[in-house]
Amino acid sequence: MVVKMVKRKRGSERNSKTGFEHFLEMDMQKNITAKDDLKWERKLAKKLRVKEGKLWGVDDGINSLFEEIPSVVDSLGEGEILEAQKFSLGSSVKKRKKPGLVVETSSGDVALEHVSIKMCSSKKHEKELLEQGPEGEMAHMVAIRVAKPVKTFGPEVVMEKAPALEESIKYKAPYLRSCAGNELEEYHQIQRQIRGLLNRLSESNLESITKEMVTIFHSVDRGVSSQIITEEVLASCSGGQRGNEQYAAVFAAFVAGMAYLVGNDFSAELVASLAKSFEDEYLRNEELSLRNLTLLLSYLYIFNVFTSDLIYDLLIILSKQLLEIDVSTILTILQCSGRKLRHDDPVAMKNFILSVQNRMNELKATSEDGKSNINNKRMEFMLETICNIKNNKKSPKEDTLQYAQINKWLQKLRVEDIVIRGLKWSKLLDPDKSGHWWLSSNMAFLADNAKEVAARIEGEVLEVQKMLQLAATLGMNTDARRAIFCVIMTSVDVLDAFQKLLRLDLPGKQDRDIMRVILICCLREELFNKYYTILASHLCKHDKNQKYTLQYCLWDHFKRLESMDPMTSLHLARFVAEMLASFTLSLAVLKTVGLSDSKQLTPTRIMHFRMIFEAIFKNPDRVVWNIFKRIAATPELETLSNGIKLFIREYVVSRNKGFAGKFKVAKRALNSVEVLLY
Repeated sequence: MVVKMVKRKRGSERNSKTGFEHFLEMDMQKNITAKDDLKWERKLAKKLRVKEGKLWGVDDGINSLFEEIPSVVDSLGEGEILEAQKFSLGSSVKKRKKPGLVVETSSGDVALEHVSIKMCSSKKHEKELLEQGPEGEMAHMVAIRVAKPVKTFGPEVVMEKAPALEESIKYKAPYLRSCAGNELEEYHQIQRQIRGLLNRLSESNLESITKEMVTIFHSVDRGVSSQIITEEVLASCSGGQRGNEQYAAVFAAFVAGMAYLVGNDFSAELVASLAKSFEDEYLRNEELSLRNLTLLLSYLYIFNVFTSDLIYDLLIILSKQLLEIDVSTILTILQCSGRKLRHDDPVAMKNFILSVQNRMNELKATSEDGKSNINNKRMEFMLETICNIKNNKKSPKEDTLQYAQINKWLQKLRVEDIVIRGLKWSKLLDPDKSGHWWLSSNMAFLADNAKEVAARIEGEVLEVQKMLQLAATLGMNTDARRAIFCVIMTSVDVLDAFQKLLRLDLPGKQDRDIMRVILICCLREELFNKYYTILASHLCKHDKNQKYTLQYCLWDHFKRLESMDPMTSLHLARFVAEMLASFTLSLAVLKTVGLSDSKQLTPTRIMHFRMIFEAIFKNPDRVVWNIFKRIAATPELETLSNGIKLFIREYVVSRNKGFAGKFKVAKRALNSVEVLLY
């Protein structure tokens, strides 16, 4: 209420006399002080909105009246004006801004600015200026006159648009603005950490490094970590040593393990990036990088990251031209994974061979001299490799069993459960693929081959039923033994049976039944088959517990020699001889027989062990030497050595003089302390 009363009082005082009446009253007075003069000049300038001696607004001719009137500012120097302006501007504490006003500059341009009218905001400061005398009053007046006046909006004023924001500027949420500067540093730190782990990757520390990589993968964004790992893996493999298959195998096993632990979307994106890098290197004709990437692709297939469809699709594409680089790439794939390709899909292998033959005929027809324009030796080597794969001949270079530790780890992870099916090379290179594109390929593959799969399953069911009936007749009375029997009898070759047996993952001590079933199957064959001895040898080399199990099985059969029929005894003797010749077992397996005890040597037992030594003597002298030398350096087996020499002299050499030379080699080996002749 007090404020309203004060305002009303002030309003009544202002309404009593107008400003012009006060000015006339002052003008009539003769003794007007400089203080009052400056005060009213300032008020008049403010009321009339005078700018640089001219009225503000549309020019109506009144400005010409002020041209001859001198101003106090005209009597000041340039330095004094700046000092007065500085004094006036610096003394203002509070500023009121009016956004969006048009200001006319000295050059006549009209711009959109924020103009602040700076004045003395307190009567106290105004009083201080006026008390300073004429100089203070003059400075205060100059501060008002020098300030830029504001021009009103009229029809002649054209407003300029504010400059548009650049398109590259993106909005960033406030909670992300504080960490924006650390994103690049964090990215490089993760990249260095992943690169360091991959540089230390080897077959021995594969499992531990994969676990560390999974921890890093889950600690950051999934897309970022997947991209970094993919880039580092491809960079390491592409620029690695020439033809280093072990290097590519370890990285492929790492990718397979990561795919199982974090999801097959990781392996799918990596294979797509691998295909893109492969195409880039192919176009640049970089044979070294292309070979390394081809090795990585082949081992990804070997370790069940994807099926054979992708490899066959690539082989068909390469066989359509058969340039020199195509032949080199086909050779690399076939040498690395040719036998597995033939085993997984023989029909596709046949189609590939026909494609190569058709292209060869086209090249011979188009060439002038009837020969292809590419390297003939390399082409002949490729055709020879294809022929060996077709005839199921194993090349000396091909030996995937050297990665037994990797295969065992991957089988424990059950990597085959996340294999990607139905991939095509064109799908990997498709720039428009989106979403879970690898799942759509898998579903399309299953839909297209539904009838074929159903027919195959029906045939396999009938075959399994027959195998189960046969297993029952052989005394396979447990589920584990029946499963082992079906695997052994239905496998294509030793390698296939070995991998399937490892994949059974039998719990507890049920894996000991493998050797028992192998021995039973071998003894029940009509003709002796080395398939069982080679399979048993591989299993013993893979796990030493299998070796001990085999020894106990043989000792059990030695106890039943009296009741064994001659054909079974012959098969058992040849089985033992083969295991000794392959150095899987030593002659120590005969230490429980008692070859020097005439009471235990019945005619049946004598005939059985005589067949064992006769089969051993059919090997070369070097093999015979090493077989007998293995027990010569062991004092605990001295009794066995003497019994063997006595048995051979009495029951082998006396009946067949042709083995006398082999017997001399055996005696020298038993009496010698020289090294083994491997």
